[in-house]
Amino acid sequence: MIHTLLLAFAVPFPEAYPPTNDVVMDNLVAAPMRDGVKLYADVYRPAAPGKYPVIVSRTPYSTERYPNSYDAAVFFAQRGFVYVYQDVRGRHESDGKWEPFRNDIEDGYDTIEWAAAQPWSTGKVGMQGGSYLGHVQWRAAMSRPPHLTAIFPGVAATSLYHDWITLNGGWRLSFNFGWGPVRQESRIMQNTGMHGGVNPESLQYDKMQRHLPLNDMQRLAGRNAQFYKDWIAHPDYDAYWKKLNAEEVMDEINVPAHTFGGWFDIFSQGTLRGYALLSKKGATEAARKQSRLIIGPWGHGSSQKFGDLDFGPHAHVNQQAVELRYFDYHLKGLANGLDREPPVNIYVMGRNEWVAENEYPLARTQYRDMYLHAGGKLSWTAPAGEAAPTQYRYDPDNPVPSLGGNNCCGTPTPAGPKDQGPLDSRGDILRYTSEFLSEPVEVTGPVKLVLHAATDAPDTDFVAKLIDVYPDGRALNMAEGIVRARYREGTDKPKLLDKGKVYEFTVDMVGTSVEFLKGHRIRVDIASSHFPQFDRNPNTGEPFGASAAVRVAQQTVHQSKMYPSHLVLPVIPARK
Repeated sequence: MIHTLLLAFAVPFPEAYPPTNDVVMDNLVAAPMRDGVKLYADVYRPAAPGKYPVIVSRTPYSTERYPNSYDAAVFFAQRGFVYVYQDVRGRHESDGKWEPFRNDIEDGYDTIEWAAAQPWSTGKVGMQGGSYLGHVQWRAAMSRPPHLTAIFPGVAATSLYHDWITLNGGWRLSFNFGWGPVRQESRIMQNTGMHGGVNPESLQYDKMQRHLPLNDMQRLAGRNAQFYKDWIAHPDYDAYWKKLNAEEVMDEINVPAHTFGGWFDIFSQGTLRGYALLSKKGATEAARKQSRLIIGPWGHGSSQKFGDLDFGPHAHVNQQAVELRYFDYHLKGLANGLDREPPVNIYVMGRNEWVAENEYPLARTQYRDMYLHAGGKLSWTAPAGEAAPTQYRYDPDNPVPSLGGNNCCGTPTPAGPKDQGPLDSRGDILRYTSEFLSEPVEVTGPVKLVLHAATDAPDTDFVAKLIDVYPDGRALNMAEGIVRARYREGTDKPKLLDKGKVYEFTVDMVGTSVEFLKGHRIRVDIASSHFPQFDRNPNTGEPFGASAAVRVAQQTVHQSKMYPSHLVLPVIPARK
């Protein structure tokens, strides 16, 4: 059921102006890469001869795929840009070997410099596109092409390891498997067919996702993707992944980026951290001062409705219109007022309002601790004394099913804000709930759970969800996170656990913007599984992906003066 929230506010973003020119298209235009491999693009140009600024979009999904980016090519070419729409290496019409991510730094550089040198180019080049088409923009910016002027990565990852492959070491099973070997094993995107993409209730697909060991799972789908084997062979944040992380070299990126995404997108961390880091650490003043952020109440693309909530027509943003204004300013040099506006636009859920800000996270944030208490209470007051810990049993053979959250594009798990009521009967979820709020509480920014816990297993997971409990009892998830226990000291420093020892775990819940309204309650749910969005931790401590064995873990959560488990909430003072 779709529930409509409080509606009131007009969207603050302008619409696009009408087309200004006719378009011609050059098909199968070859761009040579530094190693001699040729990548092919369709080039959409204004019909009148002359030089124009260039927008490059690089895709693994085929330049002939419609809709998606094909309409963007026509849209921008009709408004005075050359649009270079290229198949990435090894995909569709381009030569070379397909290996996701691995060549996008060098190929991005070479494509941009090739585009800048063409007779129809002014030499100013931008990049556009979402998801994988956004990831490649960060990879190209890492290489600092001289003619790259601005990028607009929509719903994209800055770090492939931290934003895509895992979240805090928790393996994104449904996305990695469904996007990877099931659909992207070969040169062309494959139909999921019987593998469940068409039928969310596919028993065959459920059987596949439950199969162990993980490194043998793709055989059940009739796939044998080497890149997926490599992903599983590198579960830690090591040199294999560091090369692909824009955050490692953010202080070297010298062009502005406009990030664009949703609070419930699988890559929301990249949207938020991309802006936050570049606006502080970028190599040039333009990168720092001219970068921008828009994040709304969506999943993997702008929408009005998502999950169980209808945020109203003002929630949806015409992304192409925003991109057009951005590229008009940076590539054409038009004085359209973009530089005089606040760089950040955030949608505050609950209150359902777009707000303009000067930075993210917000400078006036008051980080407040909300403490877990025995008996399932959540309070701003810390525990005053000793209290018995709370226990639950985590059985990998009976994991908590994924219900809402930050997912997309791989396998059919329900994403977005979803009523958590169907999980109420489970005994392996701890719920800590506040009193009814006497005044609204706005939470905007990064959220985390500091959890003092022990287990009898050498490794396990802890999952947390931030919940908005409505007066009628509905409980909608607003943010979530996971930590794989072996990565408690960092995803590059795996260490197994001592049985029964109390550790402090930080569960990064990425971020949100929600006003918990008067009469609502704030809740945090704690479990050890979120399947199949994340793989089941087998609790054995064995090397990742190589074992079919599982064991039950007895989990102990502490909530006392000595071990004050708590949420850290970015509370925003009342806006005036």
